[in-house]
Amino acid sequence: MAKCILVTGGARSGKSSYALERAESISDSRCFVATCPVIDPEMDSRIQAHKDERVGRGWNSVEEETAIEELLINSCGKHDVVLIDCLTLWVNNLMYEAEKMHTTFDEKEMRERTQRLLESIEKYDGTVVCVTNEVGMGIVPDNALARKYRDLVGSCNRYLAKKADEVILVSCGIPLSLKSLSNQ
Repeated sequence: MAKCILVTGGARSGKSSYALERAESISDSRCFVATCPVIDPEMDSRIQAHKDERVGRGWNSVEEETAIEELLINSCGKHDVVLIDCLTLWVNNLMYEAEKMHTTFDEKEMRERTQRLLESIEKYDGTVVCVTNEVGMGIVPDNALARKYRDLVGSCNRYLAKKADEVILVSCGIPLSLKSLSNQ
């Protein structure tokens, strides 16, 4: 049975660096699952910076924008630890995929996809570290799509946090334990 660690925080809070170090402390056999699509040169630079951070550190990297549930079971099983970075972009990608197919991606679909992810994590024989953004602490977005996105990310985070063994909030580079095995 897997151990699930959820790492959250704001933009540039240090959550990805913390998650990398945490995963590296668990095992040398590790897989990094990147969910970020390449959409413009600026995003490509961000992706490259994340790749550069992992160079020489023993990571097997896989890029998957939407089907992380299947990837976890089918491709990452040989590793002791999997780091998924990040769920925030996963939600974005799921919304975009639904839009391309002229369907809706709402709270019901978010709950179902998160449940499928949790089921995959439960079947995984190792540790799964999930990185996400805390997007609901700022101003209310000025348009319906941005509000829907904020709400779906918040729901995804809440569903995962409820089942996670640990939840860590990284603020200003400082990891703060919100939930651990000792305080459940």
